[in-house]
Amino acid sequence: MTKKSALNRRDFMKTAAAASTVFTAPTIIPATALGLNGTVAPSERIILGGIGIRRRGGYVLSHMLEQPDVRFVAIADVRADQRKTVKEMADKQNGDQKCDTYRDFRELLTRDDIDAVLIATGDRWHATASMMAAEAGKDVYSEKPCAISIELARRLQETIQRTGRVFQAGTQRRNVSNFGHAAKLAQTGQLGKIHTVHASIYQLIDRHDWLPAEPEPDPEVVDWNMWLGPAPWRPYNHAYVDGAWRGHYDFDSGAKLLDWGAHTLDICQWALEADNTMPVTYEPKDVPNDNVIECVYENGIKLVMRRNGWLGLGTCPVRFEGEAGWVETGDSGQTAVSSNELRASLPSPSSIPGTSPKFHVRDFFNCVKTRSKPAANEDVMARSHIACHAAAIAWKLGRKVQFDPVTEEFVNDEEANRMRSRAIREPWTV
Repeated sequence: MTKKSALNRRDFMKTAAAASTVFTAPTIIPATALGLNGTVAPSERIILGGIGIRRRGGYVLSHMLEQPDVRFVAIADVRADQRKTVKEMADKQNGDQKCDTYRDFRELLTRDDIDAVLIATGDRWHATASMMAAEAGKDVYSEKPCAISIELARRLQETIQRTGRVFQAGTQRRNVSNFGHAAKLAQTGQLGKIHTVHASIYQLIDRHDWLPAEPEPDPEVVDWNMWLGPAPWRPYNHAYVDGAWRGHYDFDSGAKLLDWGAHTLDICQWALEADNTMPVTYEPKDVPNDNVIECVYENGIKLVMRRNGWLGLGTCPVRFEGEAGWVETGDSGQTAVSSNELRASLPSPSSIPGTSPKFHVRDFFNCVKTRSKPAANEDVMARSHIACHAAAIAWKLGRKVQFDPVTEEFVNDEEANRMRSRAIREPWTV
């Protein structure tokens, strides 16, 4: 062996040893990247964005942020103060400063990394934003009322089905135990043959006036044009943005009937196992100091929507009456029944109030992973919302109407049928 070849071999061995040292040195990987110490690996996380988060939306988001497999990365809101509030909320949970903010939610929807969105705008935006999110490939959790008209409820259902997205309406009582137990009593025959179900509603209001015009703020502070979205234009007034839009026809769903009715009629549909249909007649009743609408299913079961409650078991009470007894429950978690026999089967009062979305958001995220349908999916939402809108239309007309659950049209009633849809301001037709 020559001296030159020996040196070359020694140089090679030194180089190889150095390389070996480099490749065998331990690599430090954060525990969060491996899913250790109770964290979830990035590949298993659901990346979430939000659109229009305030008050109720913030409460729902707080429960979403608690989920170990969810990371909230972006908020879109027309209000600068709300963008700031939600960003701070998310950054605190995430332990960084990476939550992005957008004034226009369309920018958020272009992001490929976002799997799902929470939509908690006012009623005027829910269906349009949900459809745009689905078209962008996002799964959707939408606060109710999910659609401001019968037509939009149907179009939203069809869009979710066509795009193959997971959809959850924010009617969370389907995942609250005392409501589930009351529905089970009705479904299993323990109340006997059901003849009447009751759904509580708000006092109905249908305003068509405009609040006084005020100077529009800088769009970076409040984007008034974007706030209006699909709704007809009107002059800015700060009270609308602060929540006084409720009850105004252009912004509200069904004269406020759907505020509670989207929850309570939905639970009645569930108890009757009637998610594939809805009542066929709707008739407002002249009752002093109350709003009462009597609805009847094709099988003769009566559904009574009324403002004044019964036993004081909390907000959004429902009551199911059969030939062998009745059950009533509400947001307090308590349940009342008509007999000791039924009382013996009652579980302890629910420690989770009916307003809590704790289990409802988990149901949604589980379905995002499994691609199955959550409890308040697009089919459930569409039929319960459409029934609520039909009831509201009967109340507005002040007379009985007949409705075909198959065609989703009022029978021989052009005036009522014109009220199934609303004009949508450009460019927000989907």
